[in-house]
Amino acid sequence: MNAGRRSIAGGIGGWLLGMALLMVPVVSQEVQAADAGARVVYHADFADPRRFSAMLTSIRNMAMHYQDQLLDADIRIVVVSHGIRFVTDDPLKGTPFAADAELKAARDDLRGRLKGLMSVHGVEVELCDITRRAAGLPREALYEGVRTVPSGVVRLAELQTGQGFAYIKVE
Repeated sequence: MNAGRRSIAGGIGGWLLGMALLMVPVVSQEVQAADAGARVVYHADFADPRRFSAMLTSIRNMAMHYQDQLLDADIRIVVVSHGIRFVTDDPLKGTPFAADAELKAARDDLRGRLKGLMSVHGVEVELCDITRRAAGLPREALYEGVRTVPSGVVRLAELQTGQGFAYIKVE
């Protein structure tokens, strides 16, 4: 009888040990994901300065939250189409992206806030080069630190599917 109990106990113990070992890689992956910090990409393809302002506020709040929690955050803005208005001081005359009175009134504030997010919180801004070329905008006219990517929508897909970024679009 004792031998039978030992074999059942040994079987259960072995099973429990096996289950514990199977769970170790899962826990390890979760810890690695948490250690990697947040990865978030914001999509800016709109012309509305109030909407861009709301997006900047959202990004600042997020960056401050992660900073307060002592967590790393990789926050990006991918700019496509009408969003080009927010990464240059060029008036973009003669293009569908031309600055209007509302943008002109808000430009200094938006520029300062965007540059602050980039320099203080390491927010990266990537502009669709298809949009830049369509607007006839030289790279030198972009704000310092704004990089170009061949295609903004392709970049969004790469960040979401290949690099695990969460996608946010402020409405």
